[in-house]
Amino acid sequence: MPIRIPVFVSAPTSLNPQQNAARDLVIAELDAQQFEARALGRTDYPADCPMREVFSIVKVCAGGVILGFSQYDGTGGVWKRGTDREQAHTGAVMFPSPWNQLEAGMLYSLGVPLLIFREKGISGGIFDAGVSELFINDMPVAPLSTDTAEGLRQVFLKWSARVRTRYYRD
Repeated sequence: MPIRIPVFVSAPTSLNPQQNAARDLVIAELDAQQFEARALGRTDYPADCPMREVFSIVKVCAGGVILGFSQYDGTGGVWKRGTDREQAHTGAVMFPSPWNQLEAGMLYSLGVPLLIFREKGISGGIFDAGVSELFINDMPVAPLSTDTAEGLRQVFLKWSARVRTRYYRD
C-alpha cells in the first residue's frame, strides 16, 4: 500500500448538503492523489484544548487545504464603523469559520503549501486576493462538468508537487 502523505483540511464540521458535497469533492481528490486528510473533529479528536490539538496535527502535515464555507450569513451592517473608511453594507454578508483563519495562519507560518478554496461571497483574511502569494480558488460545486473536474485536478496536481517536495525533503 502506498504511503499516504498527511495534509490538514480546514473546514467546519457542520455543513449544509451543498457544502458537504463540495467538501466531498475535495476529499475525493485528496484521496485519489494518495493524501491523508487530517482535521480536528473528523479524523483526530482532542485530548487537549482545541488550539493546541490543531497545532499538533498541523506540525505533522506536509500540506494544507482551507475550505472557506459560509458559517454565518447576515444582511446589512457597517464595515469599519467610526473610521474614515466606514462603509454601510445593505446586502448579504457571509462569514467563514474563524478557525479557517487560525488554521491557515498556523500552516502558513510553518511554510506548509496551502490550497485555498472559498465559497462565493466569502472574503476577509486568508480569503482576500493579494494577502499572500496564494491564489484563491472558487469552491467546486457538485456535480462537476468534465472540464471543471479536469481543471480541479490540475489545481491539485500543481499543489501536490509542492506538498510532495516538502514531505520528502523533511
